[in-house]
Amino acid sequence: MEKYCVSGGHRLTGAVEISGAKNAAVAVLPATILAEGLCRIENVPNIEDVATTLEILASLGAEVRRINKNTVEIDTRHLHSHVVPHDLARHMRASYYFLGALLSRFGASRVGMPGGCNFGVRPIDQHLKGFTALGATVSPMENGMIEVLAPRLMGNSIYLDKITVGATVNIMLAAVKARGNTVIENAAKEPHVVDLAIFLNSMGAEVSGAGTDVIKIRGVEKMYGATYSIIPDQIEAGTYMAAAAATGGDIVIKNIIPKHLESITAKLEEMGVGVEEYDDSIRVWRDCPLKHCNVKTMPHPGFPTDMQPQISVLLANADGTSILTDDVWDNRFRYLDEMRRMGVQVQVDGKVAVFQGVEQLAAAPVKALDLRAGVAMVIAALAARGDTEIEDVHHIERGYEDLVVKLAGLGADIRRVEVMETARSLSS
Repeated sequence: MEKYCVSGGHRLTGAVEISGAKNAAVAVLPATILAEGLCRIENVPNIEDVATTLEILASLGAEVRRINKNTVEIDTRHLHSHVVPHDLARHMRASYYFLGALLSRFGASRVGMPGGCNFGVRPIDQHLKGFTALGATVSPMENGMIEVLAPRLMGNSIYLDKITVGATVNIMLAAVKARGNTVIENAAKEPHVVDLAIFLNSMGAEVSGAGTDVIKIRGVEKMYGATYSIIPDQIEAGTYMAAAAATGGDIVIKNIIPKHLESITAKLEEMGVGVEEYDDSIRVWRDCPLKHCNVKTMPHPGFPTDMQPQISVLLANADGTSILTDDVWDNRFRYLDEMRRMGVQVQVDGKVAVFQGVEQLAAAPVKALDLRAGVAMVIAALAARGDTEIEDVHHIERGYEDLVVKLAGLGADIRRVEVMETARSLSS
């Protein structure tokens, strides 16, 4: 077990490089199952969720070879299994993408119920609805395993009852080799959905409309190996934008696609934060008090739910009253109990949190309850007065590459230490 020790009050300055997108990588890597050849995937983030995905691929019989820290070669021509055991699936939410990929490859998939962050019920009914529309049969769950069977997948029109990235991706993976045409209506439009579509097309699929609410797929017989580079991580970039604003810093964030950050940029500017865009980088600075504002999370291109905890730190420090609404997930405000330890004044009513801004946060021992809430604790600690210890940081390391190193490079006073090491130092 590890924890982060943060001494707050230091302005972040300098430049930071953004890694490949977690949410794209955990979809692209399972998609290599569809290839009849070697795939080389570049700009892969070196994070726990990627390590778990590669471990699952290896357990299925794939040959996985790391070329360097951020490049991996995957050969899935000799897969021998369509079963992802529960002890691997439970470590990450995106393990359910193996359902669609294996179903497309073998006509059968058996995957343990996914794990990942616990911030409310996240059903996979729309995934299963899509598989059923393509001709698959979903077996009753046994021992925490989901089994889907289809002797031959057939294209169909599928209307998603709600916008969901997971179901959109899973249906795409299942449909690319189905016989005939598939149309996904009310599809998710997130950048990582588009990234997956481009990768599938580079392997020989015929996917059009990704990035709109209607995705059309013409099934193909074969798909081939390809070389592909993952897009930059918009949420990692947004996290550093929020950290710069929270600390009154001035940083340049490199290796980004500014258009992917438009909703985040708009809210920061509304709060008085300076933002200047370049071709593949962005400068963020703050030299005045934060202004209050209202934020509501929405599917892309709206403000992303994965940035909700990070911007809450800014709302907690802004003058006046701010309202934060998250209509995407239930119970995603659990982390605010931890932030109250640091002096945050907030009232929660269902999916709405009302902040009364305070002048400065105070250090306190806190826990990372999930990936994005955990990194919000880090941002709060950077802005707080005093020394903060953050436990359960394994949640954070599922999705952020070299967070401590990158923040330290910007001038943060942050260390990653073993919990036992801390205990020994306190007792000595």
